[in-house]
Amino acid sequence: MSISPLMPVYPRCGVRPVKGEHCHLIDEDGTRYLDFASGIAVNLLGHSHEGLIRAIQEQAATLMHVSNMYGSPQGEELSQRLVDHTFADTVFFTNSGAEAVEAAIKTARAYHQHAGDTQRSELITFTNAFHGRTMATISASNQEKMHKGFAPLLEGFQYCEFDDLEAAKALISDKTAGFLVEPIQGEGGIRPASQEFMAGLRALADEHDLMLVLDEVQCGMARTGAMFAHEHYGIEPDILASAKGIGGGFPLGACLATEKAARGMVFGTHGSTYGGNPLAMAAGNAVMKAVANEEFLSNVTEKGEKIRSRLEQFIGNYPDLFDFVRGKGLMLGLRMKVESRPFFVHLRDNHDLLTVAAGDQTLRILPPLVIGDAEIDEFFDKLSAGAADFEMPESA
Repeated sequence: MSISPLMPVYPRCGVRPVKGEHCHLIDEDGTRYLDFASGIAVNLLGHSHEGLIRAIQEQAATLMHVSNMYGSPQGEELSQRLVDHTFADTVFFTNSGAEAVEAAIKTARAYHQHAGDTQRSELITFTNAFHGRTMATISASNQEKMHKGFAPLLEGFQYCEFDDLEAAKALISDKTAGFLVEPIQGEGGIRPASQEFMAGLRALADEHDLMLVLDEVQCGMARTGAMFAHEHYGIEPDILASAKGIGGGFPLGACLATEKAARGMVFGTHGSTYGGNPLAMAAGNAVMKAVANEEFLSNVTEKGEKIRSRLEQFIGNYPDLFDFVRGKGLMLGLRMKVESRPFFVHLRDNHDLLTVAAGDQTLRILPPLVIGDAEIDEFFDKLSAGAADFEMPESA
């Protein structure tokens, strides 16, 4: 058997989109799918946002790439926007979430080691996290399924139970550089951290001069009704990794940091050939223009509450299938009493509804942030029909 031209690392399904229209994807055979997956929380403005498309088209016709050897008016504009709307003082642009997390890990280590404390290299990370697929980011996760076949892992990570503040405190040593945590776990099942946990990590970081590093690749960029999810907890990180929605569908990531946290990131310590290219910056600026305002964020909150309320009523009709709803804004998780993947496949293949399966028996509901009442009604029509004709596994 010969290998496929596309390396077979994904179990690709039969859906083959060729066009997007607002909140729908259209297959090559003409089938229309309601897209409540958004490319896994990427297409936050849907598939045909005029401002985003125009910005990319105009920049593509003007200048796409020059490398970081030169000044970057486009990067300066986007970094200033991010600084103005966040805790951060400085930004490093990447092409992906994994690269943004890598930059965040390096920034946390460099904070200590630039000052001469070379022992402080370990980050305390948390169970069921997903930080990416590079060697450093799989090493930062305790998930065996991502480790298999890639040993040896990189040193420098201590695993701790998610949302267990006392366990995190007990792991602090003279080697600890900081904490790396998702405020709301995505792949782990849309699991929000508790207020006590997040505030406690901030307090521990302050007490021990550690870096609080947040992975907001999935939960950031307006997804939860705030620019970044940590705002719901009333805390600020030292370093933050962002990606996915920040480019609205164009590959873009960013590592945000305070001036203090970035003290070790000096000339020659980090770089990227494509990171911050003018085309990506045009996409990022268009996204920020659309989402970085109270009206847009309030609408995300309102629509998220509307879906959550209807979901909580709906699941009562199927007590053997659904457990509860959790999440924030338009990052919602429907926890099931059976494995979520068969139901996710059923909705996709039989009801033209795209969602995302996740850990902890959870169905991720990640619609574009520009959905309206018509898309919400269509979602519930398809979800209801899917639940009604879903065949429960015999083991359930």
